[in-house]
Amino acid sequence: MTRIRVVVADDHPIVRAGIVGLLEQAPDLEVVGVAADGHEAVALAASAAPDLVLMDLRMPGLDGAAATARILEAGGTTRVLVLTTYDTDEHIVEAIEAGASGYLLKAAPQAEILAGIRAVVAGETVLAPSVAAQLVRRMREEAAGGPGTGAAGGAAAGAAPVAALSARELDVLRLVAAGQSNPEIARSLVIGEATVKTHLTHVFEKLGVGDRTRAVTRAMELGLL
Repeated sequence: MTRIRVVVADDHPIVRAGIVGLLEQAPDLEVVGVAADGHEAVALAASAAPDLVLMDLRMPGLDGAAATARILEAGGTTRVLVLTTYDTDEHIVEAIEAGASGYLLKAAPQAEILAGIRAVVAGETVLAPSVAAQLVRRMREEAAGGPGTGAAGGAAAGAAPVAALSARELDVLRLVAAGQSNPEIARSLVIGEATVKTHLTHVFEKLGVGDRTRAVTRAMELGLL
């Protein structure tokens, strides 16, 4: 069995130990490093080349969003899954812009966290429902010039228009935002997995993006989700 190699980044020793203990119970996961802050997470991502970094957002020195940006800017195949305590954390949008592949709450069931790790490594997007709802609200405020207006809002306002998504493409994208994998989407919509992939290809082309995470965030910026 090929094991998924994971780095755990969290500044709270007890929480960090609990996460490591959870991951070590899974036969297909291997913890290859632990980090107490963002700087350590970036260094471990470079030296250990893990499949995934399980990233806390609020850490001293270099926060999780900034650490995510540095890890992904370095290239490689390491993905980042944010594991946050609060679904209203101000750094969630920053982590999205940095390219994190998923966002789960630490209070989520253990099985959900483990499934999220596997899904992200497989190229899926994982969003806790409450986090997704928070992102929708933030993106819509920014697009409307409300309290949350910032760089993302300005980008959305000045972006080139995109081709309209079909009803079925929106159905697929909503399920992606809910964290479903392609096989799960296929079962939910009673269509073939190849058809799901085709719809996603069209969504990427219409939104001008290259991956599932950016498709979801771009759709949120445009008020489609």
